[in-house]
Amino acid sequence: MKNLIEALRVLPGVGEKSAQRMAYHLMQHDRQGAALLANRLTQALTALKPCSWCNNYTEELLCSTCSNPKRDSSLLCVVEMPIDQMRIEQTHVYQGLYFVLMGRISPISGHSAEHVSLQKLRARCQEGTVKEVVLATSFTQEGETTAYAIAQQLHALNIPVTRLARGVPAGAELEYLDASTLAHALWDRRSA
Repeated sequence: MKNLIEALRVLPGVGEKSAQRMAYHLMQHDRQGAALLANRLTQALTALKPCSWCNNYTEELLCSTCSNPKRDSSLLCVVEMPIDQMRIEQTHVYQGLYFVLMGRISPISGHSAEHVSLQKLRARCQEGTVKEVVLATSFTQEGETTAYAIAQQLHALNIPVTRLARGVPAGAELEYLDASTLAHALWDRRSA
């Protein structure tokens, strides 16, 4: 059990107690679910590899998004992780292609531009198809650093670079917003 608990702790947000609950639940109440989970993890580790264009996980050379002829190949959205791409896809608004960095620049953690495939992104943009790059990195210090580094490289290629807007979330009351969010909302304002 100790090894199973330790293995479950590799998941983000899973501490000692949560891992213990999961391990005992799987062993006591859902052995079939545990076997299915083990099988699916093994299948994923064997079958999934990075898409040659965007870095997202796929079983083929190109993922289903990159190989879709209905997508706008002139528009490239740069995200940090595959889950970020999935969240943008769930909006059903964006119809371009993606580039997944598989991380972000974080000097404190020792992750430089080489750790996030910036050379591959630059090469993709130099092919001539991409007419605009949308930066959809997180609004953390590392996400901002990554967005800045990408923008600097792509401006040198004369490719327009845009950034996701920041500001007041839907349903929020101004009195509860932090000053930074409110400031960005004012800077990124648009006509009504």
